[in-house]
Amino acid sequence: MLNRFKYKKGSDNYEDISGEDKMDMDLTDPAMRRAAGIQDGTGGTDSYTSLKELRHNLSPVEEGEPSTDSSEDTYTIQQAIDNIGFGKFQVKLSILTGFAWMADAMEMMILAILSPALHCEWQLKGWQQALITTVVFAGMMCSSSLWGSISDKYGRKAELILCSVFTCYFGILSAFSPNFAWLLILRGLVGFGIGGAPQSVTLYAEFLPSASRATCVVLIEVFWAIGACFEVLLALAVMPTLGWKYLLGFSAMPLLLFTICCYWLPESARYDITRGHTEKAYATLQRIAKENNKPMPLGRLVEPSSKAASRGSIKDLLSLEFRKTTIMLWVIWLVSAFSYYGIVLMTTQLFEISDGCHGSTKEVEEACYVECKGLTTSDYIDLTWTTFAEFPGLFVTVFIIERLGRKFTMAFEFFVFTIFVLLTNICTSRPVLTFFLFVARAFISGAFQAAYVYTPEVYPTSMRAIGLGSCSGMARVGAIITPFVAQVLLKESSYIAISTYGVISLVATVVAMLLPIETKGREMKDTQQEMTVVH
Repeated sequence: MLNRFKYKKGSDNYEDISGEDKMDMDLTDPAMRRAAGIQDGTGGTDSYTSLKELRHNLSPVEEGEPSTDSSEDTYTIQQAIDNIGFGKFQVKLSILTGFAWMADAMEMMILAILSPALHCEWQLKGWQQALITTVVFAGMMCSSSLWGSISDKYGRKAELILCSVFTCYFGILSAFSPNFAWLLILRGLVGFGIGGAPQSVTLYAEFLPSASRATCVVLIEVFWAIGACFEVLLALAVMPTLGWKYLLGFSAMPLLLFTICCYWLPESARYDITRGHTEKAYATLQRIAKENNKPMPLGRLVEPSSKAASRGSIKDLLSLEFRKTTIMLWVIWLVSAFSYYGIVLMTTQLFEISDGCHGSTKEVEEACYVECKGLTTSDYIDLTWTTFAEFPGLFVTVFIIERLGRKFTMAFEFFVFTIFVLLTNICTSRPVLTFFLFVARAFISGAFQAAYVYTPEVYPTSMRAIGLGSCSGMARVGAIITPFVAQVLLKESSYIAISTYGVISLVATVVAMLLPIETKGREMKDTQQEMTVVH
């Protein structure tokens, strides 16, 4: 019979429920009809008409699609994600996004190992060593905003797959470089692909509940630290026997695995709804709720106004509302990359020079030009220790970012980096030098991570990817410059080179404190316009 259903006491809507607090509902009973919100009309008892009226009153959760009834409550993407909470879906997304981050960390960490190796094998000069690193960052700078624009226009998932395949292909191809010129071309193309890697953070942040967003985005950087450490250990195993070509080939393989795993990766619900694909966004939210074993929120999903800001445009970043924030973030990202990659490159260079001061013994200067001194097993071990600094940097950032806020976390960590990088100017032993480098790298890594938390939060969805992409592009400017300080100037005067990092990071400390917006506890926005209801 169609005229008998389960009806929950005290509820305005029909629910097919089980348990003690239920009763049979007879649609022919006027009292039951009034409780279900069905008008008697002429008093007829047509079961089919009553069933249609009853189904019309169902909530969107039971029907499986967004409702268009304007009398119901509404919710946004962020409210839905906050309501569903952190669960199995986010754990799987963390691992997959982190794997991409780990693969890109390996491609970056190899720069500190490749230059000393080629310095000996191909008899490269200092500026040529620096150029190997510079072309990678130049490729990243040229592509960062392009990848951000692709992400905003065609989706986060499509962009990540495309840039991963691109990077993997040219990473493997660079292992077959016959000479210095070809190596520069192919590694520059690898850098072009790596420029799209930060968009994995954009996708990840858009699926996180507000309460756990900062902690999760910082902790995802654990995979970067794992990738950096793994690359050093891989070099320790491969370099003495197989050489740098095999190291380049092996380092590109994790990206291939990530591309295959992207079959599971969902498109951002925020991206779909800002593109007007409400049904896709709703289906993604249902998938998250199902995987987390949590209920969907009641009511209707809302989307941004159809008058949303244009997507993928740099001019939006320099609008009156965002101009000051954007310019200051560009400074912060430039200094972060300049200092972070500087400390990475400077570590191997300090181990390689023999000035009798920075943890090495004094050798005859002329011998340096006759005999090439590459990295030894001891150097790789010390490099591993300084790379492990990424982990305490992460944990310190996680601990203070929700207490001090994003702005002051960046400022504090820039300041500590300033102190310890300047301490490396002291003439001291290798263990003490390693400790100074360890602490400096920990805190500049933490500052960089805090910037990765702040940037996606401060921009709305319609311009988040281009915002992060432009900041990443500015970071590459700093990374392009830093090899000439850490690898060229350092050999002329280690004190001037080291002091350069100290001064510029002090500037970043002040800039971070002056940022106009604090995003701690602030809900991520979708557009600059008001939210409107889906009709």
